Parts: sequence; C-alpha cells; structure tokens
Amino acid sequence: MLRKIPRYGAIAGLIVAAGMFAFTLPNLKNGHGDNTTGMLIGYLTMLVALSTVFVAIKRHRDIALGGVIKFWPAFGMGLGISLICGIFYALAWEAILSITHLDFATDYAKSMITSATAKGASPEALAKVTAEAEKFKTQYANPLYRLPMTFAEIFPVGVLVSLVSAGLLRNSRFLALRKL
Repeated sequence: MLRKIPRYGAIAGLIVAAGMFAFTLPNLKNGHGDNTTGMLIGYLTMLVALSTVFVAIKRHRDIALGGVIKFWPAFGMGLGISLICGIFYALAWEAILSITHLDFATDYAKSMITSATAKGASPEALAKVTAEAEKFKTQYANPLYRLPMTFAEIFPVGVLVSLVSAGLLRNSRFLALRKL
C-alpha cells in the first residue's frame, strides 16, 4: 500500500496540475473577478484528479487484499494520495505565478474593492475593505502564507473523496471484483 500512495498521488497531482495549466494560462486576460465558471471547472478538475483515490483503494482492496478492506486503512490511503495531490497542486500554482508573473493578489484585491463599491459600501466600509485588501496583498506575497493557502483549496476535497471512497469500498460487495 505504501508504494501505491506516491504513485496514485503523483497521477492525481499531474492531472490537477495539467488542468490548472490548461485552464489558467489561456484565461489570464480575463482577470480574477467573480469567475464562477472558472471555479466550477477548477473543482471539477480536482474531483476528476482525486477520483484516483477511489481507483487506488478499490484496486488495493480487490488485488492485494482479496476483496476486503477496513475503513481506516482505506481512509489513510486516500488521505496519503490527497496529500501528495495537494502538494502538486500548490507547486503548480507557484509555477504558474512564476512563469506568467501573474500578480494574483493585486487583481484579487482590486476585485474586492470593486465588489464593495458596486454594492454601495459606505466610505468607512470601503476603507475597511481597502485595508483588508492591502493586508491580503502583503500576506500573499509570502510563500509561507501562500503555499498552505493554496494547499487548503484542494485538500478538503481530497478528505471528502477519501471519506466517501473508504465508506463505500469497506463493503466488500460494493463493486466486487468479478472472477471469470
């Protein structure tokens, strides 16, 4: 099992990184305002990549364990794969920032202020949003802040996929391996 976690984690990481490059680089000119479609595509890509958790647990259950796996080992395997996938995800975002010289923090801060202005924020509220935006820009410039923040985008999805996969696959009759 310990050899499968890095393998499937790397596969998931490469899928999510490829998706990030494929969808982020062509859309840089659109800015980073309220991009619901981009977020939907991003989380869908995460789910596709993290489907490797289900596949890895099922293959391990069926091939290595004779069709039976307990919840906690399956969940642990899923978390390990999700951890590696999250590291790939965070590093891919760092690569995009480096390659494109994208100033995500400034774009995001501008969208915060624009959104508050469009909602008719009072001058006091607008000053507060502007201060928060400036604080965010300062924090985001630090990789020790940015990397965990980026990792935290994908890891909860991995935890959820791991929980569901472990819960379903602990039942040996669920998608049981058929012998011919």
